[in-house]
Amino acid sequence: MRFVLALILAIIIWIAIDLILGSQKRRHVPSSSKLTMHGNIEFIADGEDFFEMLLEDVDKANQHIHMMFYIFRDDETGKKFIHNLCQKASSGVSVYVLADYVGSHGLKKSTIEQMTSCGVHFSFSRKIQLPFLFSSINNRNHRKITVIDGKIGYVGGFNVGDEYAGRKPKFGYWRDYHLRVTGEAVKGLQEQFLIDWKADNTPLEEDETFYPTLPKGETEMKYHITNGSGVKESFADYINKATTSIIIGSPYFIPGHMVQDSLVRAIRRGVSVKLILPMRADHPLVKEASYHYLVELLEEGGEVYQYMNGFYHAKVMIVDNRICDIGTANFDKRSFHINSEINCIFESSEVLSQVMEVINSDFIQSERLDLARLKKRTISNKFISPFARLLSPFL
Repeated sequence: MRFVLALILAIIIWIAIDLILGSQKRRHVPSSSKLTMHGNIEFIADGEDFFEMLLEDVDKANQHIHMMFYIFRDDETGKKFIHNLCQKASSGVSVYVLADYVGSHGLKKSTIEQMTSCGVHFSFSRKIQLPFLFSSINNRNHRKITVIDGKIGYVGGFNVGDEYAGRKPKFGYWRDYHLRVTGEAVKGLQEQFLIDWKADNTPLEEDETFYPTLPKGETEMKYHITNGSGVKESFADYINKATTSIIIGSPYFIPGHMVQDSLVRAIRRGVSVKLILPMRADHPLVKEASYHYLVELLEEGGEVYQYMNGFYHAKVMIVDNRICDIGTANFDKRSFHINSEINCIFESSEVLSQVMEVINSDFIQSERLDLARLKKRTISNKFISPFARLLSPFL
């Protein structure tokens, strides 16, 4: 018994030291940066549309394809991507694929060998490092960026896998938001891909095809690029400036004190606050961890809707029906404090009207969460909730 207790204590101490030293190591990485550029935006909210559009652009590539995803599977959808990427690499197009080590851990060795043998340059991002085992497992690159010939860029919530095309019965239809970018703003996505590739590999030798001369574009866009900090401050700042309405869509809602307090203050000064979340969770404990925050918002007069038509994975915030933030950061502590993310903020009325059309449709396909029903939880849920809140930074 003493041995077991000593072992448990040793593991706890090891994890604590690991997290502290790992956190200190991350401080040397730039935590947050913002790029303001102009470009043109196409809004995509359906998985089949996203994959069809992206693969069409891949097939038209002449110079290079730079692709980074948190999750890249070798299921039917992934194999289609790999087939097309191999075809382009074999034809002389330079193809680089970067996938997060933990998010894409299911990729078979044979699949990676297939890619490399046909000329695709493949690498994992954020490999697990010793002695920082626990902190490096949690330090994930959650960005999703694709750049084609330096002229077309993609950024948003979709990954590469069958579930994102709505082909997995467990999730059903998959709702996500993504942006296709053209114009000068593609340069910002290209720069970030090269930075992320360099973090784990020999830097790419850049040439003029990486940054071709492009038209300016109609919409001013801000890329908010973060590495474990800066997201919550940005969200809180926009929330604090809201005067009429805030709409937030996220698969997870674990905002922490700063953002939660900003939302509560917004409601108290008369701002309409609406959340849209999935009815079903795709990770354990996330619902239990969000309970305290949702109860408080409902008690203050906020509205929470649970998406019923499949799984809701979009990451969006719209303030005063004017400012729109779409990207990779969830409304949770992992995105706020650990993950590397990229969000795009813009004020285009034309694109925003398209986003609002989809969001309004998503609200219709959602059920409004009732405070009395939320409070009527099982004894096990009440027991788990405090434990889930304790672990919330790692969920």
